[in-house]
Amino acid sequence: MNPLLDFTHDPAAQSWVESANQPDTDFPIQNLPLGRFRPAGSEEPLRVGVAIGDQVLDLKLALQLSPWADDLLPLLAPLATGDLAAYMALGPAAWKSVRGALWRALHEGSEQGPFLEMCLLSQDQAQMALPCTIGDYTDFFIGIHHARAVGALFRPDNPLLPNYQWVPIGYHGRASSVGLGGPLRRPDGQTRSDSGVPRFGPSRRLDYELELGLWVGVGNDLGAPLDMAQAEQTLFGVSLLNDWSARDIQAWEYQPLGPFLAKNFATSVSPWLVSFDALAPFRRPLTRPPGDPQPLPYLDSAFNRGHGAFDITLEVWLQTAAMRSQGQPAVRLSQSNMLDAYWTAAQLVVHHTSGGCNLRTGDLLGTGTLSGPTPGQGGSLLELSAGGRQPVVLPCGEQRSFLEDGDTVTLRACCQSPGTARIGLGHLTGTVVAAGPGG
Repeated sequence: MNPLLDFTHDPAAQSWVESANQPDTDFPIQNLPLGRFRPAGSEEPLRVGVAIGDQVLDLKLALQLSPWADDLLPLLAPLATGDLAAYMALGPAAWKSVRGALWRALHEGSEQGPFLEMCLLSQDQAQMALPCTIGDYTDFFIGIHHARAVGALFRPDNPLLPNYQWVPIGYHGRASSVGLGGPLRRPDGQTRSDSGVPRFGPSRRLDYELELGLWVGVGNDLGAPLDMAQAEQTLFGVSLLNDWSARDIQAWEYQPLGPFLAKNFATSVSPWLVSFDALAPFRRPLTRPPGDPQPLPYLDSAFNRGHGAFDITLEVWLQTAAMRSQGQPAVRLSQSNMLDAYWTAAQLVVHHTSGGCNLRTGDLLGTGTLSGPTPGQGGSLLELSAGGRQPVVLPCGEQRSFLEDGDTVTLRACCQSPGTARIGLGHLTGTVVAAGPGG
């Protein structure tokens, strides 16, 4: 039995918002993700909304126009003012109370329905913003199949380094360049050349990385590591994340200190934060291959072994400029699942704080590239093209080893299993544009 399930996960529940009852929607009443927005084309202050079907419930208007229980008013107040971070900092009890109240308000037959109908805005009329200011960004490396595939390109005899099965590996990224997608300028940088003098100019091996973003809700004090139980109360929600990578710049600069310009030019996240409460029906046992070591005690718990993994299907779609001009739809390049990750979200939090590091509300943790075990499940072109040696052939006849100008990459993710309502994370789209002047 899953101890985290409650009435908000009822797969038969329906909403008075008709589009939320469609079987292919990402945002049924069982989901209720939060994001910051304003009406498109307006200069209105940002406020927090709830995605429901193809609509957004404006929580600023909802607080003004609909009755709410007195104990909910202080919990809804930061959402009405657009301060999602302040709401996240209230902690799990507040999150669960507001989720339950929103579920009741949006459920078919709700007495609040007539009031809240006036608070809906079509999602295509909403201008989304980052969920909150990101103080720090850490990118991990929990996709073992990605680690093996990339390692094999450079170390065929020893693709997986000995520390991988013992420690969640990560590096500190650049928070200032995290955005919502859209146009992506091809970065400039130094790359290796045959002459021995490095070349400076636009990256020729631009790539995407299929990841999830984990958002910290409640931080910890400096010098106060978290245990596994506390880590489960720390993370608020999940989004899609694309860790754009310049592979040629990375190959030249990353030794001995790791990624720098190859990663800091852009990281994209999707705007809706799907709560860990919403993901409860899709928790699964954490399993390790036979013969692999079990985690050290500080990274282990009975709950994590039984419920630490998540069944989330992830996809990458590509549409080239030529496909777009000819009216051809995007094609799916790969499909994978977070179940293949080697470490869980809670383990990342525990290890991150184990030396005394303090996480803060709004900090972002990237999972690292989430690939599957088969060749067609690579979460990057580096894997799918075997380092550029075997270009991916698209249905239109074009080939890709790495991204070209005009390519549009879209990430998608959803959760679905028998006896549950399907929920999704929406989508995250970015289009490569040429390097700027001087590149």
